[in-house]
Amino acid sequence: MKTALGKLTKAVIDRPGVTGTAIGLSGGRPCLKVYVEDLRAAGRIPSRVDGHRVEVEETGTFNRR
Repeated sequence: MKTALGKLTKAVIDRPGVTGTAIGLSGGRPCLKVYVEDLRAAGRIPSRVDGHRVEVEETGTFNRR
């Protein structure tokens, strides 16, 4: 799953509105996560990478201090 996460991260991390990626859970099952500021940024994010489900989760904007 780590290899799939690396592929997903390379594919989406520079897109506007994407704040991060991770390995997470969905319904108690492992999945890949893409975090976005707003769900409108979710366009063209793959639904699967190397057979692993990809979920998009809205985080809002992060502020650095």
